[in-house]
Amino acid sequence: MPRSSPGSHAGTGADLAARRPGPARPVRAPGAASARPRGPGIARARLPFLAGSVLALLAGLWAGLDRLGWALPPLTPSLPALHGPLMASGFLGTLIGLERAVALRRPWAYAVPALSGVSALGLAVGLPAQSAVLAVLASLGLVGVFAVVYRIQPALHTATMGAGAVAWLVAASLQAAGLPVFRSVPFWGAFLVLTITGERLELSRLGRLPRTGLIAYLGSAALYAAGVAVTAVRPDAGVRIAGVGMVALALWLFRYDIARRTVQIAGLPRFIAVSLLSGYLWLAVAGVLWGAVGGERAGLSYDAMLHALFLGFVVTMIFAHAPVIFPAVLGGPLLFHPRFYGHLVLLQGSLLLRVAGDMAGWLPGRLWGGLLNVLALLLFLANTALAAGAAGPSPGGDIGRRSVGE
Repeated sequence: MPRSSPGSHAGTGADLAARRPGPARPVRAPGAASARPRGPGIARARLPFLAGSVLALLAGLWAGLDRLGWALPPLTPSLPALHGPLMASGFLGTLIGLERAVALRRPWAYAVPALSGVSALGLAVGLPAQSAVLAVLASLGLVGVFAVVYRIQPALHTATMGAGAVAWLVAASLQAAGLPVFRSVPFWGAFLVLTITGERLELSRLGRLPRTGLIAYLGSAALYAAGVAVTAVRPDAGVRIAGVGMVALALWLFRYDIARRTVQIAGLPRFIAVSLLSGYLWLAVAGVLWGAVGGERAGLSYDAMLHALFLGFVVTMIFAHAPVIFPAVLGGPLLFHPRFYGHLVLLQGSLLLRVAGDMAGWLPGRLWGGLLNVLALLLFLANTALAAGAAGPSPGGDIGRRSVGE
């Protein structure tokens, strides 16, 4: 697998073996061919984990449409209430767990996506209590993965991503304890925000991050993490503090991330950079909303603050890096195509409609914006599958010379 290259983020299959102490290795351009061919059997063995993540996504989207008010038959009576766990823990937890298992190259690490995927299946068939226990085990496994990663490479970015795994463990534990879903939401958010910003911090080293930039990152991340921690005892104050931390992190990313330079490069680098910068804007919007809305537990404003973060920031990051994640995980090529801008633009426009509908109390805008959000995600899956099919198989399962960004 190729190691992380400019424009990647958490979940892009960075080659941890290449990061062990020793002579520095040259950084490949985005999409450069892997130096280590992978057998097709290894790639096929990973497909069930990826399929579990996609199934959790589809179940979560179904539940989300039901919650919005679209007349869909619930797959199970409890499914609409489990939209959050399905998306954050089932879909994203499984995807991130799979990527980290691939990067670490330790067979036991695959227990993380396996447990998370089975947990999502349990949610879909109406076994929330049992699923919550499995989610705790999965998140505990991811903490163990990052403990090993930190031992291999003790650095601030690995510590940041490890803190994200701890946040997932806290969220899953609160869920297993039977607390309402809204108590887990800030910790699910921290799991994803810290995982992504930790990877961006690693890539910022390529641009020789100055001391002032490092201090700014530490202050922003600490403020955000402190706010999330405070939500456990004072939800309203904690959410508002976390919101300020989100804005600070967004400003840091705008200032120091290499996306500001790679946006000038045509092809995949520009697509990734445009996606990243769009995501950072949504992180800032989410921070403003979290700071303004505070500890509300339901309603239109609550919908806006959650989806500005989880759709606007997190899903945009997924759109940006799917052309890198899937080849790295499955060992096959995925050709970039300009049609990728279709699902990116549809997500941004539909989310803007949804958030505007939420804040203005305009229910049709919220309803149709939410439906178009789902269509954007389905279009993303379709475009990704088409790109993989157009690339065709690669000898030995390698990423190939004509993979992403070349």
